[in-house]
Amino acid sequence: MHLTASKRAAITLALGASCVLAVQGLALPSAHAATPAAAPAKSAVSPVGAAETAVARSLAASLASPGWRAQVRTAALGSAQVDLGSLTAGRTAPAGLAAAVSGAGRQIAAAKGLGADTGSLLRVRLGADSMKAALTPDAVPLVAVAADDDKGAAVTAYDSAGRAHTLSARQAPSRPVYVVDIDVDKAAASGLAQVDKAFRKAGLTAPAATGGYWSTKVNSVYLNDDEEPWILGDAEIFSIVSGFGFDGKVRVDTVDMPYLDKDGTTYYPNQILVNWSNYKYNLADVVMMEDDGDTNYATLAKALADALLTITDQGAYIPLVDAILAAIPSAWYTNDADYVDSWYTLAQGSSGQLNGARGNGRLNVSPYFVQQF
Repeated sequence: MHLTASKRAAITLALGASCVLAVQGLALPSAHAATPAAAPAKSAVSPVGAAETAVARSLAASLASPGWRAQVRTAALGSAQVDLGSLTAGRTAPAGLAAAVSGAGRQIAAAKGLGADTGSLLRVRLGADSMKAALTPDAVPLVAVAADDDKGAAVTAYDSAGRAHTLSARQAPSRPVYVVDIDVDKAAASGLAQVDKAFRKAGLTAPAATGGYWSTKVNSVYLNDDEEPWILGDAEIFSIVSGFGFDGKVRVDTVDMPYLDKDGTTYYPNQILVNWSNYKYNLADVVMMEDDGDTNYATLAKALADALLTITDQGAYIPLVDAILAAIPSAWYTNDADYVDSWYTLAQGSSGQLNGARGNGRLNVSPYFVQQF
């Protein structure tokens, strides 16, 4: 699930103070109304993209071997996502490909600020279900990398002879294409654990109260539909929940939402979004983001910590959404860690449908008491 550039318009249009006043009827302190600077042009190839491309070329070359090609075909038809680390770990895998996958995995983990123990992050999938009929034993598929620009008109794919082919990003080709991608579910889970660890070290989290506690539970969640290129796979959604802890400092909690794969679909997770025993006030803010592959979680944690540590409790609740958005590096408002939507001043007693401030998402929530046994 990826969001089009039109839905990633400048944050001032979606979250300026006037918008917040219109949506919430609340006055937002100007100190927290900062807007990210315009995103600079992205470099031609990110470190993650470069590593993925190297693997794609290596995988494409390996498909010249009929025996190995058959193994990849069986794996691709048997699973929507195939872990490349596991696939190339056996003795039958070409040695050069196994080394390329292993080396690229280390590069990607470093580029995303993840620990060496994260495990394999690369995966391969068939580009579209419509290609299954063409994936015959004699077919030699092309190999492409999941695009990092969801408005791009073309996709580059490689054949077993090393030649590059330009494909339409909007129309799936009839020839089968394998797509090399990041396991964003695994990357986000590991990355958010790193973020939480950094927040604890910075004092942005504190031990929660013991015993039962009131929470806000997500009954259902929906993100608006948009047209998607065939080359793009599912994205990983996570939310940043913020408020003030009992020590007077800003508290930040991350909530992974790995089930939120596609736009235009209502999900019913019954997931705890806010643990109110963590917060001094009965209000909190939620910022929903997506990781399309390039997110560096170490940088995210540092940027948020540096910004939020300067905000102190003034005896009344201060909305924190704009402070969080202003802290996130502006380059991420492209196709990296993308801003999805936000909910200002979510209350402990909030119930029913809550529309996001930018109108892209909606949550149905209810208070829920978590009982300790």
